[in-house]
Amino acid sequence: MISALKIPKLIRWIFSTSIIFLLIMTLLRLGLYFAFGKQGNHFSNVLPAFVLGLRYDLRDVCILALLLMILGSFPALNPFQTKIGKGIAFFLITLAAFLLVFFYAVDFAHYSYLTQRLNASVLNYLMDAAISARMVWQTYPVIRIIILLIVGTWLIRLLIKRSYKKIQNSTAIIAKKNRITWFIIFFLLFALAIFGRAGQFPLRWSDAFSLGDDYKANISLNPFQSFISSLKFLHSSYDEAKVKKAFPLLAPYYGFTQNDSGKINTERNISPRSGAITTTPNIVVVICESFSAYKSSIWGNPLNTTPYFKTMCDNGIFFDHCFTPSYGTARGVWAVITGTPDVEISTTTSSRNPLAVDQHTIINDFTNYNKFYFIGGSTSWANVRGLLTNNIKDLHLYEQQDYDAPKIDVWGVSDKNLFLEANKVLAKQDKPFFAVIQTADNHRPYSIPQEDLNAFHKINLPQDSLTKYGFMTNDEMNAFRYTDFGYEKFIEAAKQQPYFNNTIFLFVGDHGIFGDAQNMFPKAWTDQRLTMEHVPLLIYSPKLISPKRITSLCSQVDVLPTLAGLCNISYKNSTLGRDVLDSAKYADKEFSFIYNPDQYYIGLIKDGYFYRKQTKTGNEEIVSIINNNPVADSIKNGAKEKELQQLTDGIYETAKYLLLTNKKKN
Repeated sequence: MISALKIPKLIRWIFSTSIIFLLIMTLLRLGLYFAFGKQGNHFSNVLPAFVLGLRYDLRDVCILALLLMILGSFPALNPFQTKIGKGIAFFLITLAAFLLVFFYAVDFAHYSYLTQRLNASVLNYLMDAAISARMVWQTYPVIRIIILLIVGTWLIRLLIKRSYKKIQNSTAIIAKKNRITWFIIFFLLFALAIFGRAGQFPLRWSDAFSLGDDYKANISLNPFQSFISSLKFLHSSYDEAKVKKAFPLLAPYYGFTQNDSGKINTERNISPRSGAITTTPNIVVVICESFSAYKSSIWGNPLNTTPYFKTMCDNGIFFDHCFTPSYGTARGVWAVITGTPDVEISTTTSSRNPLAVDQHTIINDFTNYNKFYFIGGSTSWANVRGLLTNNIKDLHLYEQQDYDAPKIDVWGVSDKNLFLEANKVLAKQDKPFFAVIQTADNHRPYSIPQEDLNAFHKINLPQDSLTKYGFMTNDEMNAFRYTDFGYEKFIEAAKQQPYFNNTIFLFVGDHGIFGDAQNMFPKAWTDQRLTMEHVPLLIYSPKLISPKRITSLCSQVDVLPTLAGLCNISYKNSTLGRDVLDSAKYADKEFSFIYNPDQYYIGLIKDGYFYRKQTKTGNEEIVSIINNNPVADSIKNGAKEKELQQLTDGIYETAKYLLLTNKKKN
């Protein structure tokens, strides 16, 4: 049938070759399903995983197809016109066939050993190549695997060679114009298959974890997808000896207990504490985009950008010394959801690491709660979908396509409309709910919808006033004001609903923005770039809690333990977050850990000082965060600096450990 369409021989052969590879990869996926434990999954349950897997396979096959088509478009390299073209094409196909058989052979062995698809961590075995080779020789039928590689590669090549001969013998003559048309059509089809979907974001490994469980995710992935996706995280690891050394030092701060075996155990079963709320309140966590503390009204910024939020702070529990562990939205979301600082390397984030996708979160300890996550755009951004859907049980995820409101820019619907859409959903709930709303408007391109310009009035200020109080442009400043406008519209809409009186609203910045804050804070906040991590943390519930301003240090990682303690529930805490309202446990033990991957330093804010250390050079410094006075030598070179250095190193090493070991509890 395809020849009747007068499609050029090259494209017909590439299409035929692609079908052969796709069929083999589908059969291998079936083999994985039947060869290993199905974990109670009937085939009909994993059918969506097979469909998604076909899309992953299609991407890999189309990379080969596109390469063959581009090379064959040159007459001298066309396999149907020259011997050298045929030789190059069959070399590439033979190499692809060998890699297919090799990767799947290693993948099956890897899965049988670890119940995980092949990933880049296997390359770590090369560091002890001799021992690893002996282990492989003694564990696996190496000779049979080598024979399989040879025979499998030969059979795939044979099938494709037969297809080549059949197409070569056809005699249809195709006009040059038609050849170009078909080339363009198939080029676009192959490119679309490589991208993986029609939309803003490409198909990503994290889409596999939207299927509901690890088994289905493993079925859908193929070894090329899982290996290449994890390749950049090859050096994401931890030093267990350093973690064990830090454990006794951190134990008093986190309530860790160490058994006689010396095994690392960060898990704590936390009982309800006295004085907490006695009802079963709803929870709404708002993760606020780029909510720099010094740019807001709460610390007296004369531009008065967030007057409504300040009113809420005056009527809630407001923490004025909250810091994010790092800079960046993806790292902020990670810290809030998991309770672990994201100490992944500078070029990426933990949400993008397939090896870290499995994480325990305290959200699941809010049993009998409906769980929601609202975002104006897409959770394909930064692969956050994998973190959320793989770890939050029965999560209802709302994204741009789920709202009636229009998209305004790359980040989806406006924050105001996001809040109102979320409010409509929450108002319909007949049982307690735990909802997270992630905002985005306070971010370039600083879009403000036309529909709001009558109610929200932009203002223009002189450049010197903007610069003096933390802003680069009027657009940036008005976007910050529009954020406050969105909070007001949300809270006022929520007040009209029955759920409001029994709901705890928690607002926390995802990160701050670097800028000159010397008119409001000591010099170190600007010079040491603490403005990038200093954010508001507000717990607002006028009917359930009494107002209080708290100056104690806290962090994004403390959000979920604090909410769980406030709601009087039992929960399992296995990471570095703490209930910062539990003064009986953590009085005089307050601090905030800071990690700056771009400048390669780790640090700690504690007892009025900020200590930081370069991870590459080891250079250390300590400054005051309460005044501009030099730090005394007795502090710099004494017990205080040593204490801060040990805590900083300990938290950093433990965070690296937890990123890869804090598995969700089934």
